[in-house]
Amino acid sequence: MGVSKKDLSDWDHRYVWHPFTQMKEWVEDQPIFIERGEGNYLIDTEGNRYLDGVSSLWCNVHGHRKRELDEALREQTERIAHTTMLGLSNVPATILAKQLVDLAPSPLQRVFYSDAGATAVEIALKLALQYWSLRGEEQRTRFVSLTEAYHGDTLGAVGVGYSEAFHRFYRPILRPSRQIKPPHYYRWIEGQSADQALQSSIADAEEVLEACGNVTAAIIVEPLMQGAAGMWAQPLGFLPAIQELARKHGTLLICDEVATGFGRTGEMFAVQHENIAPDLMCLGKGITGGYLPLAATLVSDEIYQQFLAPYDRFEAFFHGHTYTGNPLAAAVAVANLEVFENEAVVSRVRDRAEHLSGLLERHFAPLEHVGDIRQWGVMAGIELVRDRQRRTPYDSAERVGARVITEARRHGVMIRPLGNVLIMMPPLSITEAELALLAEVTAEAVSSITS
Repeated sequence: MGVSKKDLSDWDHRYVWHPFTQMKEWVEDQPIFIERGEGNYLIDTEGNRYLDGVSSLWCNVHGHRKRELDEALREQTERIAHTTMLGLSNVPATILAKQLVDLAPSPLQRVFYSDAGATAVEIALKLALQYWSLRGEEQRTRFVSLTEAYHGDTLGAVGVGYSEAFHRFYRPILRPSRQIKPPHYYRWIEGQSADQALQSSIADAEEVLEACGNVTAAIIVEPLMQGAAGMWAQPLGFLPAIQELARKHGTLLICDEVATGFGRTGEMFAVQHENIAPDLMCLGKGITGGYLPLAATLVSDEIYQQFLAPYDRFEAFFHGHTYTGNPLAAAVAVANLEVFENEAVVSRVRDRAEHLSGLLERHFAPLEHVGDIRQWGVMAGIELVRDRQRRTPYDSAERVGARVITEARRHGVMIRPLGNVLIMMPPLSITEAELALLAEVTAEAVSSITS
């Protein structure tokens, strides 16, 4: 665009407010400006190449500048860029809805579009509340979630995914959910064995629901992997137990697949590892292959039927967004699903996951300050600790995770930390050689910073 790096840096520091960023520190350093992408690499304004080790925040699927997605976007721009779905429909969003329903667990028969993971969750929460009210069970106004859950940053999503560090300033106006300690909590924090941790978590869930199940609208969980908590993994057996408890106490089950959906765990959706059929499922991030903002809340037909009433009863779902079902995003999402099928992407992910598991064991397990390695598919978290035996964490002021990613960036690899947990979530198109590069550079950065 003919703008110098100095001007860009000055303008960024002067005008831009970055997400999840302490701006006092940000303005003390020079930003990296990503100008373009090629395959699994990001390229900055100075021509430096970086392996995209976190899929541009967990959303890129097939790499950057994927020909089929580029063409779908280009072709749709020649038709129409946007038209409202309030009182109208459009072709790509309708086709996509049918395809999503075909892929999802069978009870999910309706698709409500929005534009971000948080809004998909917000919609699910509102649907659950109104559903019970329409059924005459107005007392069901509470939600149950997992400790350290993260479901987005709109107020409803914050209420079911409260983090003291992120959300304490909003606590006075929130109605927090009741929380279940997940298996990771008992295993990592309380030192139980994996089997003990699973049973303790299920028992905790039972206790919580015995106390408040009759006033609970829904249980909401991130299936298999709590992403923003620091890649807190769940063992097989946990989800079926939660579903059984939801059914026992007559409450709905919401599965937030914003991060875990679209192949990340080795199935199209994480719930498919254990044949779970939630009442509502939230999708986002990879739905467009990482190209455009789009999200979807999938809903069972039973819930949908409850909203059907004469006009003058005003029982419709009064919720919507300007860009709901945007044709550009929906057209790219349709092309994204075609690539999944044509390239057998999910099968490839299983192979890459096995390869990644070996790399994590080889490069990170021997490191003195790696306390834990957690993985589902090509989602991995590496927790750094001061003392592995005592599981003593680093103090946040030491910024160990941030320093590791800065070191890795110097060697051409982009990753992000969640505190002292390093996140690896590369595009599903990553090659074995690129996975090896990702692991080797990151492990060397850990050694360098923690030695």
